[in-house]
Amino acid sequence: MSFDILLNPNVAYLILVGAALLTMMAVLNPGTGVLEIVALFLWLISGYIIFNIPVNFWALGLLLLGLVLFLLSLRKTKNLVYLGLSIAAVIAGSIFLFDQPGWQPAVNPILAVVISVFVAGFTWIVAQKALEADSMMPAHDLEALVGAVGEAKTNIRDEGTVQVAGELWSATSEEAIPEGAHIKVVGRDGFSLVVEIIDDQD
Repeated sequence: MSFDILLNPNVAYLILVGAALLTMMAVLNPGTGVLEIVALFLWLISGYIIFNIPVNFWALGLLLLGLVLFLLSLRKTKNLVYLGLSIAAVIAGSIFLFDQPGWQPAVNPILAVVISVFVAGFTWIVAQKALEADSMMPAHDLEALVGAVGEAKTNIRDEGTVQVAGELWSATSEEAIPEGAHIKVVGRDGFSLVVEIIDDQD
């Protein structure tokens, strides 16, 4: 039957890895939804595979251990030793993921090594970059500018530019503010300042 190819352990392994990799990429880089749709499709195929091929639960446990070690290498210690242990656990779990008589490896060991090293290395680099971007703090604390006064450098309606504390900032206002008017920062909206016009007669 045409679906028999999916039950080949090597093909099944590649599909499972693809589903997991695309899911991780979708979590790290949400966007168009294409990754999510393809990942869901691969997980549906994976469900069919797992239903039809017996799985060694101890090997599945090794894969989960590899995931925990991988997360440790990213968040807690950032130590390559944990990444190496993670790859080793994933390789062992991958080779014996599907149950075969006589403790024979179901997945080609060379395929498991190459794919595990590639996926772990690629994902580790991408995840590191994503975590670094997430942890980057703005160069300035916009909350600290609340109450500061400055000058509108453009006409401000829904948005515009103001000069506050010697620097130019994007700004929004509920009322129209003409260029050159004195303004006061009353809040923030994301990376923009929320400002209002100052009555110069005050």
